[in-house]
Amino acid sequence: MSNKVALVTGSSRGVGKATAIALAKQGYDIIVNYARSKKSALATAEEIEKLGQKAFLVRANVGDVEKIKLMFEQIEEEFGRLDVFVNNAASGVLRPIMELEETHWNWTMNINSKALLFCAQEAAKLMEKNGGGKIVSLSSLGSIRYLENYTTVGVSKAAVEALTRYLAVELAPKNIVVNAVSGGAIDTDALQHFPNREELLEDARKNTPAGRMVEIDDLVKTILFLVSDDAWMIRGQTIIVDGGRSILV
Repeated sequence: MSNKVALVTGSSRGVGKATAIALAKQGYDIIVNYARSKKSALATAEEIEKLGQKAFLVRANVGDVEKIKLMFEQIEEEFGRLDVFVNNAASGVLRPIMELEETHWNWTMNINSKALLFCAQEAAKLMEKNGGGKIVSLSSLGSIRYLENYTTVGVSKAAVEALTRYLAVELAPKNIVVNAVSGGAIDTDALQHFPNREELLEDARKNTPAGRMVEIDDLVKTILFLVSDDAWMIRGQTIIVDGGRSILV
């Protein structure tokens, strides 16, 4: 029960899955959170257990505060501690501004923004018991620049970055380090839902100064750095991992 424990929301696939497995390789037991993809979550758990670490599955829609509280009750009962929280779960309605409805706004903001605040509150209570912890959220370039059909997600990610700054200050006395990672376009399952997916990928391939588009592993390595003690003095920052694409017009 002395193993360090990490929660990665939305860890059944994509960046979340890769992060969960990378943390397991570093000796963390992992809480695999998912909302719908149980089969994929089980596959993630199986990979973690093959590495000799414990995988604990928790189904919870993080856009619902009551579900968040139930999830953390299960975590406390199972492990009694939490050392790392990676706020990765995300969703969103991709439509032009004039086609957005209140339900689209609420759905996206709840899962992408509200979840960070209320998960961080619960995570902090557990982290404090063991002298501190690390929180890292996933953002995207749509938080700081215009992306077509991206209004609800872009605004929700801007809120994530603002919350990261506030949490970093108020949780610092509890020895909790809070940061975020913002990635450029990555060819994941999530991008399948973008009506302009091919255009985004082509832009990333052609216009990234680093010479290639961002890969999942680029984000995972940055997350691992931010949860390490080497990043202790980095607080409330959003680290952009895009190969330099956002520097260009």
